[in-house]
Amino acid sequence: MPTVLGLEGSANKVGAGVVRDGVILSNRRATYVTPPGTGFAPGPTARHHRGAVLGLVGGALADARLRPCDIDAVAFTRGPGMGAPLAVVAAVARTLAQLWGCPLVGVNHCLGHVEMGRLLGPAPDPLVLYVSGGNTQVLAFSRGRYRIFGETLDLAVGNCLDRLARLLQIPNDPSPGYNVEQLAKRGRRLVDLPYVVKGMDVSFSGLLSHLQAITPKLLATGEATPEDLCFSLQETAFAMLAEVSERALALTRAPQLLLVGGVACNRRLQEMLQTMCSARGAQLCPTDERYCVDNGAMIAQAGWEMLRAGQVTELSQSGITQRYRTDEVEVTWRD
Repeated sequence: MPTVLGLEGSANKVGAGVVRDGVILSNRRATYVTPPGTGFAPGPTARHHRGAVLGLVGGALADARLRPCDIDAVAFTRGPGMGAPLAVVAAVARTLAQLWGCPLVGVNHCLGHVEMGRLLGPAPDPLVLYVSGGNTQVLAFSRGRYRIFGETLDLAVGNCLDRLARLLQIPNDPSPGYNVEQLAKRGRRLVDLPYVVKGMDVSFSGLLSHLQAITPKLLATGEATPEDLCFSLQETAFAMLAEVSERALALTRAPQLLLVGGVACNRRLQEMLQTMCSARGAQLCPTDERYCVDNGAMIAQAGWEMLRAGQVTELSQSGITQRYRTDEVEVTWRD
């Protein structure tokens, strides 16, 4: 029964989790939170992770009631993500693997989300909509890789939501996207915003720049409230995602749509996708909210799959990569 410790730290969350044969034994996480109106820079984020990660590892082992000698492999996020935070977590993973005498497994962050979603939901071979602060992709498994059927051409949808939160000085605690979602529930006016779908791809940069241009005037004149702007952004961006997901379902004839990534927690996105899936006779499988946002357990699960297939990472090949596309990974653990 292989037991894998997973370490995640590609953005503002750092986590450690333990998985054994498809069972999540522990999942500890800490979040770097900045003041309203600001984002998170690589340097301060890395310093936060450096101060938190060892305590998270100890806590994850304690929660799982395990000792270092019980760990069969250490998995870590190689990328994609922010360079400095990735480097901190990779250094810890290398050190622990050498101290404990066990293999090192470098994991693609995106596949961590996908494999955790597959573990938790009734979707062994789904179409995947992956929506987060750094990525927006429509994926399906074919011929040994997760193929990208559609993606954002610029900003990720989560980053677009975060940038609106920054513009409106919305707090970052517990997360800007969550706070945008709560304000959107009280929105009453739908502001006309750019809707950009190009085949299977989406674009959010024009939507955001338009919001940045019109927001000061709308707020000053009372034509729209912050709640209206949050509501309008969600309705527009999520409709774009529903459209490309429906097109991909029609193409692949997949019976399930698996929703993964931090933005997968958004209830309005789930509602819109549920309506679309019901109309197509497909099943929507949203990931459990505890594992939507970045976490160590998802890296442990992907690492467990890779270890089972004999796919480990040599120390000399364990460098991080900020740009690491999902379809670059040879998926040896699936038929």
